[in-house]
Amino acid sequence: MKALAAALFMSLSVAFAQDAALAGQATPEEAREMALKAADFLRANGPEKAWAAFGASAKFHDRDLYVTVVDSQCQVKAHGASPILIGKSLCGLQDIDGKPFIWEMSNVTDRAWIDYKWQDPVTKAVLTKTAYVVRVGDYVIGVGAYK
Repeated sequence: MKALAAALFMSLSVAFAQDAALAGQATPEEAREMALKAADFLRANGPEKAWAAFGASAKFHDRDLYVTVVDSQCQVKAHGASPILIGKSLCGLQDIDGKPFIWEMSNVTDRAWIDYKWQDPVTKAVLTKTAYVVRVGDYVIGVGAYK
């Protein structure tokens, strides 16, 4: 399951990464700003509207940035790059070093940076990626950028 989820995650996010390569990769600061904007949107509009906006709205997609939302059981509620993952639990997903980064994200109690290694879909190099994660009630919003 973990390998399948990783493969789906990578293959479905290639289009975002290719756009990012053309426009330049986003920075961790831009990831933080988008995560905070998404958290405000969720607070103001509720889950149903937020999940739809995170998947479709241009204001929640910028080059290689997109919003991911999981609950405390690591179940994906919204995913701006791989909608096929919605409803799936990714607690067991690990980076190349065995770090359970989704589980770590799901356990953030306020705000945090979570670093992990992930393959860049454009270059195929394994790079450090950092996600800014914000807790909003029962949900954790994350937006990541390559370092």
